[in-house]
Amino acid sequence: MENKRRKVHEELEVVKVGYANGVAEGFPFTDKQKLKMISNAEKAYGKFLDALKCDWRDDPNSMETPRRVAKAYVNDLWAGRYTAMSPITSFPSDGYDGIVIERNIPLTSMCSHHHQTIGGVVHIGYIAGEGGQVIGLSKLNRIVELFGRRGAIQEQLTSAIHNAVDKITDGNKGVIVTIVGTHNCVSCRGVKHQGAAMVTTKASGVFRENDNLSRKEFFDSLKINNGGHNI
Repeated sequence: MENKRRKVHEELEVVKVGYANGVAEGFPFTDKQKLKMISNAEKAYGKFLDALKCDWRDDPNSMETPRRVAKAYVNDLWAGRYTAMSPITSFPSDGYDGIVIERNIPLTSMCSHHHQTIGGVVHIGYIAGEGGQVIGLSKLNRIVELFGRRGAIQEQLTSAIHNAVDKITDGNKGVIVTIVGTHNCVSCRGVKHQGAAMVTTKASGVFRENDNLSRKEFFDSLKINNGGHNI
């Protein structure tokens, strides 16, 4: 089973193993391996705080910070680099030839550049091919979690999610993915602008045709058109 799950992941990955927005070398990790990683990262983060002249060892609010940060990376923020996704279920479309849309899938990710969080929503649409498969609804959410819970560049993240849905619905007539994301690397540093949102879209098949009714139906359902967006 583990080898099968590893093979599925290999087919879905689009970046080099070891990159912040890819899986870590040795993926997937056992609980024992994760605990060892947390221990190593805890020690390294303590040295990082030392370099910043933070007396974390005596500060009651900071003395557990190195371990808290290490656990947050391994178990939450970067969980998609270490933990395999559960098997993806799909079902016969039974003649349904319309568009399938799941809107407002919550996204939590982390900018690969500054390690600041990214929050937002993902919208996914696809049309199954004749005799094709539809994905179990919650699995679209799991795909977003798998690729979102890593270091991320929003453009690449959009492509990764699109690529996964496209492969799983092999023979589809088209797939479209839109992400609306807010980046703390913009709001908390640099220009420090609050409220700016980034919109990225990756489309294939019928959705690449600007005048296609399926593309219009997708964007109408999201109230996103001509570069504007509503969240």
